[in-house]
Amino acid sequence: MRISLFLDRLHIQVRQNRLLRNFTVFTRIVLALGFIPAGLVKITGERFTDLAVCHPMGHYLYAFYRTGFYYTFVGVMQVLAAVLLLIPRTATLGAIIYFPIILNIYVLTVSVRFVGSWVTAPLMVLANIYLLCWDYDKLKFILPFRHPASA
Repeated sequence: MRISLFLDRLHIQVRQNRLLRNFTVFTRIVLALGFIPAGLVKITGERFTDLAVCHPMGHYLYAFYRTGFYYTFVGVMQVLAAVLLLIPRTATLGAIIYFPIILNIYVLTVSVRFVGSWVTAPLMVLANIYLLCWDYDKLKFILPFRHPASA
């Protein structure tokens, strides 16, 4: 059986599960709640944290804060991703925008050995991957699988 056919069948079965549908809504809300406050802090121009500059993460976040427009831009994108996740019609786009932001946060957390988000960052990445898998039917055409011809 081709992988695309297998994934199509699996996706249909998963999407019919009521518990997983409710879990998906819950996941979207929780991820949105994770980005809205952080994004608003950046949009208003406030420092995200008061970590000391002598700490690698504090040094990075201070330099990030000092970038000016880029700092604000990331905040706008965080809020945009969060709001899009909360609207069912735009949730897929929200998950797509959310992914590189949270993946960057995760890689940063691991690279500077920051214990402040060593649990939340990977869980948020996994939750975002779950949402992308949930919308597999909308995203499958960009995957490198052969797709059956449309009738």
